[in-house]
Amino acid sequence: MPYRVSISAFLLLLISSTTQAETPVPALSYTRDIQPIFTEKCVACHACYDSACQLNLGSAEGAARGASKVPVYDGERRQAQAPTRLFYDAFGKAAWQRKDFYSVLDAQGSQAALMARMLELGHNTPLQPNAKLPEDIVLGLNRENMCPQPGEFDAYAGAHPKEGMPLAVTGLTDQQYQTLQRWLASGAPIDQQGLAPSAREAMQVLQWEGLLNAPGARESLVARWLFEHLFLAHIYFEDGEPGHFFQWVRSRTPSGQPIDLINTRRPNDDPGTQVYYRLWPVQGVIVHKTHITYPLSAAKMARVKSLFYSGDWQVTALPGYGPTRRANPFETFEAIPAKARYQFMLDNAEYFVRTFIRGPVCRGQIATDVIRDNFWALFQAPEHDLYITDPAYRGQATPLLAMPGQNDDVGSVLSLWLAYRDKRNDYEALRRDSYADSPAPSWSSLWAGNDNALLSIFRHFDSASVTKGLIGEVPQTMWLFDYPLLERTYYQLAVNFHVFGNVSHQAQTRLYFDLIRNGAEQNFLRLMPAGTREDFLDDWYQSSGKFKMWLDYESIDDDKRSALKLDEKDPKRDFAKQLLARYGDLNARPDPINRCDSAYCSRPGIDPQLQDAEQALSRLTSRPAAGLKVIDQLPEASLLRIQTRSGQRVFYSLLRNRAHSNVAFMLGEQLRYQPGLDTLTLYPGVLSSYPNFIFNIPADQVPEFVTAMENAKDAHRFEKIVERWGIRRSHPQFWQYFHDQTRFLEETDPVEAGVLDMNRYENL
Repeated sequence: MPYRVSISAFLLLLISSTTQAETPVPALSYTRDIQPIFTEKCVACHACYDSACQLNLGSAEGAARGASKVPVYDGERRQAQAPTRLFYDAFGKAAWQRKDFYSVLDAQGSQAALMARMLELGHNTPLQPNAKLPEDIVLGLNRENMCPQPGEFDAYAGAHPKEGMPLAVTGLTDQQYQTLQRWLASGAPIDQQGLAPSAREAMQVLQWEGLLNAPGARESLVARWLFEHLFLAHIYFEDGEPGHFFQWVRSRTPSGQPIDLINTRRPNDDPGTQVYYRLWPVQGVIVHKTHITYPLSAAKMARVKSLFYSGDWQVTALPGYGPTRRANPFETFEAIPAKARYQFMLDNAEYFVRTFIRGPVCRGQIATDVIRDNFWALFQAPEHDLYITDPAYRGQATPLLAMPGQNDDVGSVLSLWLAYRDKRNDYEALRRDSYADSPAPSWSSLWAGNDNALLSIFRHFDSASVTKGLIGEVPQTMWLFDYPLLERTYYQLAVNFHVFGNVSHQAQTRLYFDLIRNGAEQNFLRLMPAGTREDFLDDWYQSSGKFKMWLDYESIDDDKRSALKLDEKDPKRDFAKQLLARYGDLNARPDPINRCDSAYCSRPGIDPQLQDAEQALSRLTSRPAAGLKVIDQLPEASLLRIQTRSGQRVFYSLLRNRAHSNVAFMLGEQLRYQPGLDTLTLYPGVLSSYPNFIFNIPADQVPEFVTAMENAKDAHRFEKIVERWGIRRSHPQFWQYFHDQTRFLEETDPVEAGVLDMNRYENL
């Protein structure tokens, strides 16, 4: 029992030192002394559903809850799993232990706490500074976490002597280690200090709760729709306290009383009682991957009232709940004017696209492999959307817009999929034929209401990000959302998706998302000249994709003309050029680095050293891997930390865009890679919640870095780049550089800042 002995000796030394000095050791506070250590050294791996062993160390509640051997992510389970959402499905250590969680803080008889022994194992086996980790330490999402219970620790330590905590990364300082061990030896006391709203925030909470809980059938239906569209949001008040966020929940109790949470699996499940919509402070450390923000203000309230409470529309009867209501929100909420629903989503389109592209699910190759690695998203103007403007069309379309995933019977997956595929294709045929009889699409067909109108999406294998503005080279594909497509995508991937669901539910969700992608692509292609659309689809669905097009997709209209005047030699590129010219004032992300059309490939008005750096870095962008071999060595999302002589530093995201022959199938993605066509996108800022690696480069060395990258034609040469400029997991200042990303976000975009995730940080 070497770990028990050494911890005991350590405690005896503490007691002896205290006696000799005759100075009492000050009591430790969880809030003041312990959580900051967890935030700095643990939360990057222990947050959200992908916390190793479900041990979430972003809050006292999570630390007290402990760990579980049951993984949240299991794509093969036949039965849905009981949800284990922190702050939602149970409260307090005893309640969590009834759900098979076990303590990592409690001593077990003469044995020190499991956390104490895990920390000691890590402290006693430090890494070789900035060296590549041993190959026997498995990292990444494919790691099989052991999750030993206290009685299993000795066997774990014997089999994995180099895998203490923090795992495979520069560990705690001596002072942090001693503080945590002293706290654990004293029984790990926790002082609960939950976040509470300020007086100004509390007043606004009451105003918004008053709006959503107003009496009346019309008011109740709108409130339900708003809740289902905002339940994922980290709400903030535009004049509120920095770092204060709230979330909408359903409660059995009205405003002014403590919240009695209704914790259904989905936000649109039957609550079983009268519902009150309440704003609840978000507790714990804010982590970037789950931080999907949404502002509330007096102007926003006026906008909601104008959209939903003007006019004389009425509700004759409130809809119920259940699978049918979940499957088709267009029928459930058909009494609410469609224009109001769509316009509300357009006003904050980035938020809604984030909910289903970036999501708070925290892991998702099974979902993300349905999309390209980079594409742009646009939106159809409400006045050109037949679902908004034509009641007869809306009446025909609504029954066809139901979505699968409500029935999770494993044996019915194929029959359910075929039924919903056919229904969706009937809708696509209706849409195609109805729009063929409508005026040809023009530039006015695109919504241009605010800077949410132009979005860039980047996929990083098993995660994805959404950013305002058009970033990167003109992508292979673009998406055009109309209201039926935007609402279906949101409900299918956010409202109705159940992360604890079984293989049938997850498969149905993924398969329908494939149809959604195809619908968004076809919507966009209607803007292209007649006679070119089939050619685009042939390029987007190469090889096996052609079989998928024949098998599952409704055919596109390649005859109806477009009113856009585009260069027929390359209409998509010309469309992008005109789009940027027409809507430049809405483009939140001008991008001279990736789309350099002059001698100057850097942003104007920045430090001249950074301009020179960007000019050099632009040589890496938009070049296929066939001519830039280093792309083969790079992970999905790297960050470049570039610092000038004056001390200014900027983070740049270096994103690898993998090319595919098609993205139409759930399995076998690696068989559809086209590695010679991979490219890089580089843009200032942090464009991923999951950085795979950091390079730290003085600004005056950037040209040398770029030259080395251009010449890195094999793994050996790339390793020289990593050794010179890379921040490996074993780097002595790893945590300083890793958290500097968050500090950079706090300085440049404080509302969006949160601790980044290092579960995907690679061993380069």
